[in-house]
Amino acid sequence: MNIHPSLSLSPEIHDALEHKLPMVALESTIISHGMPFPQNLEMARDVEALVRQHGAVPATIAVMDGSVRVGLSAAQLERLAGEPGVLKVSRRDLGYALSKKLTGATTVAATLLGAHRAGIAVFATGGLGGVHRGVERTLDISADLPELAHTPVAVVCAGAKSILDLPRTLEYLETAGVPVMGFQTQDFPAFYTRSSGLKVAYRLDTPEEVAALLREHWKMGLESGVVLANPVPLEHAMPEAEIASAIESALEQADAQGIAGKDITPFLLGFIVQATGGRSLETNIALVKNNTRVAARVAVAYRGLLNLEG
Repeated sequence: MNIHPSLSLSPEIHDALEHKLPMVALESTIISHGMPFPQNLEMARDVEALVRQHGAVPATIAVMDGSVRVGLSAAQLERLAGEPGVLKVSRRDLGYALSKKLTGATTVAATLLGAHRAGIAVFATGGLGGVHRGVERTLDISADLPELAHTPVAVVCAGAKSILDLPRTLEYLETAGVPVMGFQTQDFPAFYTRSSGLKVAYRLDTPEEVAALLREHWKMGLESGVVLANPVPLEHAMPEAEIASAIESALEQADAQGIAGKDITPFLLGFIVQATGGRSLETNIALVKNNTRVAARVAVAYRGLLNLEG
């Protein structure tokens, strides 16, 4: 088992790799930058428990003490949730965070990279980053998209964050050759809501169908990731008009305050939580858990196919 020298595996992850067990990668930015304390810590614990309940091994990824940690202890989760000044780490930030031995929470892009280097094929998150509104003026495109173009990991998500330019995000993914599949839906979800009015490439209805697609996609030597768009459960979806109004107000405030770059998404999500009286946070937690359940089932099905093939 050849492990990249910058990775540090927990005993549980080392055992899972050795015994070819299904695993689900989990990002850490959602803990340190996506939700307030203590909800962030409760969510992180609950999500890891859900992965185990559905037959897979959770692999939360973060940068700590000079290495990319794959699989975190209870104490390390608490550090991410409560320690001030945790760095938001995307692909460009990895070298700096590692060289300075900083505590860093990995974005979707950095988690994709870490998962692939650790041999993990399935990753659960909340929503993808993407092409930001006003891209013609700012050129702001999340590093999540180019990472998906050349990192062969399946990402289960509630679509892309609805603060983004969703048509352009889907166009980017299509151009980059990244399949965008709907899990039990033909509609591309918009994070807080079940549909953006846009369509996915294809609909898949079972974890076994998803696993078969992943096997064939990567067997062909295609190096891109795969997006599995999984809508937020109906009972937790936000009313479209309410969330649209909150997003517009958030974007106006961000523009007025000159907030941009990697600070923009945490600011917008935090503003929306305040504008919706906390309901958007409840939706965020519900969709992350829903994505985790699906990702664990896909990981079990995919690992089963690989084990059958020897």
